[in-house]
Amino acid sequence: MSDVTRARHGRPVHHWRRDVIELAALFTAVAVADAVANLVGHGPDGPALLLISAVVLVATAGFHTWWARRHGHAPPTSDTDTDTDTGTRSLSSEQTGESTLWRMRTTVKDEPGSLAALCTALAGHRVDILSLQTHPLAEGTVDEFLLRAPRGLEASGITRAVALAGGTGTWIERADAHDLVDAPTRVLGLAARTALDAAELPLALRQLLGRCTIRQSPAGPGSEDVPVQGAFEESVMRLRAPEGGVITVERPYLPFTPTEFARARALVELDAVLGPRVPRSQDVLTLPEGNDITVRRADVDDLEDAKAMHERCSPRTLSLRYHGPVGDADRYLNHLLSPRFGRTLAVQTASGRLVGLGHLLWDGDETEVALLVEDDWQRRGVGAELLRRLVGMALEAGCASVYAVTQASNTGMVAAMRGLGLPLDYQIEEGTLVITARLDQAASLGEGAVSVTSAEMP
Repeated sequence: MSDVTRARHGRPVHHWRRDVIELAALFTAVAVADAVANLVGHGPDGPALLLISAVVLVATAGFHTWWARRHGHAPPTSDTDTDTDTGTRSLSSEQTGESTLWRMRTTVKDEPGSLAALCTALAGHRVDILSLQTHPLAEGTVDEFLLRAPRGLEASGITRAVALAGGTGTWIERADAHDLVDAPTRVLGLAARTALDAAELPLALRQLLGRCTIRQSPAGPGSEDVPVQGAFEESVMRLRAPEGGVITVERPYLPFTPTEFARARALVELDAVLGPRVPRSQDVLTLPEGNDITVRRADVDDLEDAKAMHERCSPRTLSLRYHGPVGDADRYLNHLLSPRFGRTLAVQTASGRLVGLGHLLWDGDETEVALLVEDDWQRRGVGAELLRRLVGMALEAGCASVYAVTQASNTGMVAAMRGLGLPLDYQIEEGTLVITARLDQAASLGEGAVSVTSAEMP
């Protein structure tokens, strides 16, 4: 601290030596100025010296101006953008706030210090660990991370660092903001959704286990081979369905762990305890012509009404829906109406007669939509309203696309798919038309031309 800035009792103190030095400098400057003035005014070469001094001063000023213009645009360096070791200027993605989320799994030895070595290796690359789950195995432990890494760090760089720290069988993929929810919260949310709607079980399993294929087969000779508590090996998980049959889950790109199997089995057991259930809500719609119809969820309790509607439909209508002759409806209606295989919407008239069915069917990792409207109620907007609602359900369930299988001559179904305003793909094989709607642009589906009144069913 200097003499001037030091304070005694809160007041600055000026040391006497500083005053003496300043006074001496003043006397020296006056003496030099007097000598120069005598030399210029009384010497024989005074005017020449004065002219030479002026030229030197002008030249110095001009050189300074030229140098400042040439080098004045270089950006200043600072401690935040200069590498002290190399002298080169660099700005890391961490300083700019740019980062990437990653989901990663790796297997480490089940011994003290193995996880610490892994965390140290990630920290050396400025990788932040947002969450960590451990999946104990018979030999070793599978650690599942949610990571935030600098934008410039590639997946190969992360896996290389993990391998050097002792991690094996490493798997990594991009994550998003939805993965920021911790595992217990996510599992509780899936359990709540499953408790409200039996059709949510396949979707809950898919969200719990990531990208996987889920299929359910009815009770038969193969189902007896699956233990009551289920079984899994590597990338295939088999669980007993609550109403009989087997739920098969496949994930070839990443083996299942005992922890994941226990979570999936707990969801299935919860579904079995709650039994069959469908949300009992309904919407009353007024068609442009003035008739009121009711749209609600349907299940196997509507089987008899669905059979009666099929009997009133013409052979052509049934052929367009089922792509060929239709025999006994019992073979497929029980499957279509089951919430285990998807969701079904039913349309009723004011008198309670069933006049339309719309199905959203889980087909492995894909989703199918199908419509059937009684002949007398076609071309009134019923099918378009059903399709719009089904696609909205698929969007809420996180489906990437939906597809409809029909015939090329089914102009009504083609028009309804076009009316969604979504990107469509068409494939025609031997007279069968498959129309796929991509849902990545379906932020909101347009409202239909009918007025809607929502009500709770008694």
